[in-house]
Amino acid sequence: MRVPMRALLAVGLTAALAATLSACSSFNRATQGMADALTLYKPEVVQGNFVSKEQVSALQQGMTRLQVRDILGTPLLTSVFHGDRWDYVFTMRRQGVEPQNFRLTVFFDGDTMTRYEGDEMPSETEFVDRLSPRKEFKVPPLEATEEQLARFPAPASPSASAAEGDETPVGAPAGNYPPLEAPR
Repeated sequence: MRVPMRALLAVGLTAALAATLSACSSFNRATQGMADALTLYKPEVVQGNFVSKEQVSALQQGMTRLQVRDILGTPLLTSVFHGDRWDYVFTMRRQGVEPQNFRLTVFFDGDTMTRYEGDEMPSETEFVDRLSPRKEFKVPPLEATEEQLARFPAPASPSASAAEGDETPVGAPAGNYPPLEAPR
């Protein structure tokens, strides 16, 4: 019984095609994890306006658009069709972590903020912790203690130096500086 070469080739190609198609259908979460492990580098993607829990808590009904912009920054989305609505969207995509999406919508009546709605925003510390998987970065305190302020001498008041005979005009920086223009 001799099997023709064409028949063997057809059987081999059919088997290879079936294996390829079955491999495509079995590419699931487990094999995706293995593929991620083999990926050398996948950059972290942070897009949009980060809005912290502290910024949201500073919003108050009745604020003007300018005041809201000072607190939250320029909105990511504004629409001609929805002129009384600003959308702040923030997404974070990292290798091995589910994408994180945050949304905050601020509503206005004319120039006055009426309300806002959206997701629970992370605090600044939580955001920094999410960025650093090693947990070595911490948000520094943003206010100086009285001890820290005491280490720096208070600047002399301009009226005190004028009383001592110093001819430096009020508001001028202390020190000798060369003239800005060459003498004529």
